[in-house]
Amino acid sequence: MATLFKNIKELIQVRTESIPFVSGKAMDELPTIKNAFLLVEDGLISDFGKMEDCPKKDFSEVIDATGKMILPSWCDSHTHIVYAGNREGEFIDRIKGLSYEAIAANGGGILNSAKKLQETSEEVLYQQSKVRLEEVIQLGTGAIEIKSGYGLTLDSELKMLRVIKRLKKHYPIAIKATFLGAHAVPLVYKENKQGYLKLVIDEMLPKIAEDNLAEFIDVFCETNYFSVGETELILEAAKTYGLIPKIHVNQFTAIGGVQVGVKHHALSVDHLEEMRNEDIETLKNTNTMPVALPGCSYFLNIPYTPARKMIDVGLPLALATDYNPGSAPSGNMNFVVSIACIKMKMTPEEAINAVTINGAYAMGLEDKVGSITKGKQANLILTKPINSYGVIPYAFGTNQIEKVYLGGKGICA
Repeated sequence: MATLFKNIKELIQVRTESIPFVSGKAMDELPTIKNAFLLVEDGLISDFGKMEDCPKKDFSEVIDATGKMILPSWCDSHTHIVYAGNREGEFIDRIKGLSYEAIAANGGGILNSAKKLQETSEEVLYQQSKVRLEEVIQLGTGAIEIKSGYGLTLDSELKMLRVIKRLKKHYPIAIKATFLGAHAVPLVYKENKQGYLKLVIDEMLPKIAEDNLAEFIDVFCETNYFSVGETELILEAAKTYGLIPKIHVNQFTAIGGVQVGVKHHALSVDHLEEMRNEDIETLKNTNTMPVALPGCSYFLNIPYTPARKMIDVGLPLALATDYNPGSAPSGNMNFVVSIACIKMKMTPEEAINAVTINGAYAMGLEDKVGSITKGKQANLILTKPINSYGVIPYAFGTNQIEKVYLGGKGICA
């Protein structure tokens, strides 16, 4: 089946050669073609160019995109969308003055979500999660990473990962699964942290590998959660099973998480709200992608990742939603692009690169999605008629998407 998009006002993120990611000054370069065509065959991008070179044969479908733009669908490399219930009560507590850390110390936060998830059946968990997945697809996301980490028992972590596997089976979106058993220490192990580490390493990891339930390993390397030494212990054990590190670091404190991530060849280090000069230096000339989660900064009213400083010294940067019930209850990547421009002083070009090609790299999907490149999946956003792509971050409260395409098949936004 061949679909031709014609009269595209601007075709965005055009890469004639597949590249892994963009860094530094190159992040401000967003190649486009004005008055363009795009040809999709069998779910893949097969050709594109200026309208004067548009092929003139019969196609299964022809879509006139006059006044509209096309760009790759968003690549959200950090989410926790498989969870039970919600935590709006904690939201109100924070309005009244309690901090995120204080709520967690009182049994809220991750432990609150874990309790709810442990009490929720796998079927109900799947039904709740698929609603969220469908929502983010309609908002333009065409590739997504989903973590476990709200189970904190062997059975519940496996339950979460099976739900992710089921979502992957039933939806055309590219999905990557991450095991985050080291998200918090459950109450039953409050006085026996080593016992929980042993559970994660000796029981959870072998079973996850046996059932092929995850590709990545994550650890919340943070004060009052898991130390650098404990993070290293888990990453070393995960290496035995071929799991690739993608770790939470520098959200509230900088304790050396960036360094341990780079040491263990992490695909990405995520959060980075608290960045020291030595952390930035550590990331230079590595293959580890820094990932900022501005929705979390917005919701918790904590510092934003210093994107300007990082990009200006030559680093790459990806952006993701951190969609979760406690600190970022939104999977809207359009809003993430807006926050990045408004609060982190990224240009629209930098932000779009961060949520497409760099986000794809942060999931190991750079050869499949993230740019308009021949042979890549036709996961696309068709905008409504807009003046420029700068309207996407500018008009932060308006959905500029007319239709989303996954594998070349249209999904109404």
